[in-house]
Amino acid sequence: MLDSPTTASGSGFHRLTTRLHLDMPLLIGSTAVALLGLVILYSATDQDMHHVWKQVIRLVVALVAMLLVAQVPPHWLRRIAPVAFTAGILLLVAVLVVGHTGKGAQRWLNLGLFRFQPGEMMKLAVPMMVAWYLHDKALPPGRLQVALCALMILIPTGLIARQPDLGTAVLVAAAGFFVLFFAGLRWRLILGMLALGAALVPVLWHFMHGYQRQRVLTFLNPENDPLGAGYHIIQSTIALGSGGLYGKGWLNGTQSHLDFLPEGSTDFILSVFGEEFGLFGILVLLALYLFLVVRGLYIATQAQTTFTRLLAGGLALTFFFFVFVNAGMVTGLLPVVGLPLPLISYGGTSMVTVMAGFGMLMSIHTHRKLLPT
Repeated sequence: MLDSPTTASGSGFHRLTTRLHLDMPLLIGSTAVALLGLVILYSATDQDMHHVWKQVIRLVVALVAMLLVAQVPPHWLRRIAPVAFTAGILLLVAVLVVGHTGKGAQRWLNLGLFRFQPGEMMKLAVPMMVAWYLHDKALPPGRLQVALCALMILIPTGLIARQPDLGTAVLVAAAGFFVLFFAGLRWRLILGMLALGAALVPVLWHFMHGYQRQRVLTFLNPENDPLGAGYHIIQSTIALGSGGLYGKGWLNGTQSHLDFLPEGSTDFILSVFGEEFGLFGILVLLALYLFLVVRGLYIATQAQTTFTRLLAGGLALTFFFFVFVNAGMVTGLLPVVGLPLPLISYGGTSMVTVMAGFGMLMSIHTHRKLLPT
């Protein structure tokens, strides 16, 4: 019996996505968030189509990166993990020596046609490296293995923090930790690491830059300097609160359009979104983010090797942590660390990194060897 046109078309589409190793839930969810980001970016930049089109180009590049990474079989991801990690370390060292300085931070390498931020690639290289090291070890890892993994995490984290880029450093450290967590890290080791971290707070405070210390003090009491260090947080919370349940409507935000809200198109774009679309709009956005995280965790549960299970779980929780830190930052629940809202904030490097991570998840899921029933 001949297939109906609808059935044949659906079957052809399924074969195409299978051949391209695409996971449709991840593709649809991430694209929906990115398109929503273009809508709010148009408002956050005062309807500046130049910025919107630049972001569209970056989204296309990010989608191409996701597609290309999805074609790489997981066993090749495992093989290139040490190479990617070593290259990332060398690039981070190069940044400290000959890096391009912008806004007081030395984070970029100028490659002529574009600037490249090596710290971004470590968001993927670190979890890949930790998963590579643990893939043939007995789990849960012992103290020596945890110590070696901690070294793999702390070296790039320290180099990135030195730039300084505290936000990316925190995210890279979290990415490595989540892989360890999925490896069955014992709770007594977790508590020991937390205790060690608490003991090192005075040392960390000593090595922090002045503006980083000020951010922590501002987080504890933003009203202490409402027109200076506390200005960002105060204006951000005002924007979110003024949105109410349903928001003021698209393009009708006052905090951003009257230039009360700094960095409205980058780090604090969630405040613009909340003012214009209200609590319900933010809940819809968070639901889309949660869908992507849950899909990533589902892929981790279906992974067939230790490497792919650890990598998928680490990537999914890192994405969750990414969203959590930015949301906590703009609501005043966490110190400002300079992390954009993934797939929403203006900028290209972070978007490419996130979509490449989704490409890894797609590769892990679509390259599985299905057992006969």
